[in-house]
Amino acid sequence: MSIQVSPSPIPNSNLVSLTSTLLDKDTYLTELLNQVTATKTEGWLQELRQSAANWVRHSTIPTTREEEWRFTDLSSLRKVQFNVGTGNFASLEFDILPEAANSRLVFVNGVFAPELSAVSDLPSGIVVSNLAGLSVVEQEGVRQYLAQAEGAQEVFTALNTAGITDAAVVWVKKNVVVETPIHLVFISVAGETATISQPRCLVVAESGSQVTLVEEYTNREGAKGAKEEVYLTNAVTEVWVGDNAEVSHTRVEWEGAEAFHIGKTAIAQARDSRYTCHAITLGAKLSRHNLEILQTGEQTQTTLNGLTIISGKQLADTHSAIALNYPHGTSEQLHKCIVGDRAHAVFNGKVFVPKLAQLTNASQLNRNLLLSSKARVDTKPQLEITADNVKCAHGATVSQLEDDEIFYLQSRGIDENDARKLLINAFAAEVINQIPIPSLREILLNTVNNLKSLTNE
Repeated sequence: MSIQVSPSPIPNSNLVSLTSTLLDKDTYLTELLNQVTATKTEGWLQELRQSAANWVRHSTIPTTREEEWRFTDLSSLRKVQFNVGTGNFASLEFDILPEAANSRLVFVNGVFAPELSAVSDLPSGIVVSNLAGLSVVEQEGVRQYLAQAEGAQEVFTALNTAGITDAAVVWVKKNVVVETPIHLVFISVAGETATISQPRCLVVAESGSQVTLVEEYTNREGAKGAKEEVYLTNAVTEVWVGDNAEVSHTRVEWEGAEAFHIGKTAIAQARDSRYTCHAITLGAKLSRHNLEILQTGEQTQTTLNGLTIISGKQLADTHSAIALNYPHGTSEQLHKCIVGDRAHAVFNGKVFVPKLAQLTNASQLNRNLLLSSKARVDTKPQLEITADNVKCAHGATVSQLEDDEIFYLQSRGIDENDARKLLINAFAAEVINQIPIPSLREILLNTVNNLKSLTNE
């Protein structure tokens, strides 16, 4: 497989400086680390965990004094004492996508749930399993990629690595085209106390292969009939796309109303590879998604589509970084936010085009729709270009529903509430309709249509 890792291509101010934090040990983070490292593993995995734990011990949880976190205050997180959740598989319900009815892995509080999983409908040439279920040879292959992506020393990513006991693994062999979507479901179920779970996912698409993934974080039916509970999901996904390989990746986050969600998606793209991500954020009291793309060869194609829909007092933060280090790279990014009530959306998208990346074509657009006078969005699209023969553009818009458009629909016999709903749905559908799985598109469109809080000021 011809995936190559290049040194430090993404300037990442999230990385923790050891020299600045050695004298400022974070006791809260240390207690959290002790929780997630209580269960031991063996061999190379334990060595990997120990190395990450050593880093975390000399790190701190970010504050608003840091540029990358200045709009996202984690002080409410620090007020909660989390315990590691257990794999409770009783009375769990979730949406089974018909297209992936026999090609799914399910994890509950980060623990593999074989009773809920089904992988019988897969062709030869693809491995879909939890880490513990792999053969010794397959685990040796995983060892080359797990926790090797850029940004592994970011504090929450390192915390996840320090607590790895299992992981979802999708490995597609050379030139294998997988028609069946792979559905990875991570369910959080809160216990009597606040819980923390740390899902881990590794995807390797060897040269010439193609695969479609759905990565879902939910607790919607996890504790059926129970009140909303406080919990933390700290998730990391690494995707390695080989030469001329293609990965279509849909990530859906609809955690509980009192949940915290911290997510990292790190992608390495080799020569001539194609990667598409549809990132949908609907849930959690506070959510943060770090999306980092590393180009490791020429002529890559990267498409990022994002949709954030929040209301109440939710805060949803998306930070993306695309490092186009080689010539002839193409990237297109569209991120939309629909913000109601007193909710707060954050978008910071960075595209790096160094001198070697000539003939790059990169575009980035963030469009925001505010449904309330008290809704808020902070947006910061960024291009950092030192190459001189490129075509790059970026922009951001912030607007409200147009009174003229609502009036026009009302003049056609549609009441005001339905008119607002139609306009909101049209705004969201531009992203949702690009998801390649029909049943998931329908679920998401119905979900948006039923979000009553978005249609009332």
